[in-house]
Amino acid sequence: MRKFLFFIVIIVSILSITACNNKDQKAGDLPEFVEVELTVTPEKGNVNEPMIFEAKVTQGDEKVDDADEVTFEIWRAKDEKHEKIKVEHTEDGIYRLEKSFQQEGTYYIISHVTARDMHNMPKKVFVVGTPSEPEDPSESKDSMHMEGN
Repeated sequence: MRKFLFFIVIIVSILSITACNNKDQKAGDLPEFVEVELTVTPEKGNVNEPMIFEAKVTQGDEKVDDADEVTFEIWRAKDEKHEKIKVEHTEDGIYRLEKSFQQEGTYYIISHVTARDMHNMPKKVFVVGTPSEPEDPSESKDSMHMEGN
């Protein structure tokens, strides 16, 4: 009976050591983050003239041409309606959209990129014609500070 228990303890110990080594090895093999460089050309557009939006997706030195999904979310400042446009790969890890706007103002774009089990969503501000009043994310914080004083 003692030999049997000793044998079981040895096997459990070996399995534990092997499992710990596998965890350490996997932690060192983590992939690099998926990076997204979002550009708007031109930075200041004109009404009814096309603008180009590009998301350049990379992972380390590799250009990502197999993203699961790339969607551009665009809206005018202070507008509750957000337009979401699915974008396809064009070349060299670049996902491109050409779009024109009928209304002047300050706009925002977020590129939602899901690739290789990661999600990245950079945001940019751009202007069409004359800027409108921009969104102010600190408005709710200011009202809370005023209540406490």
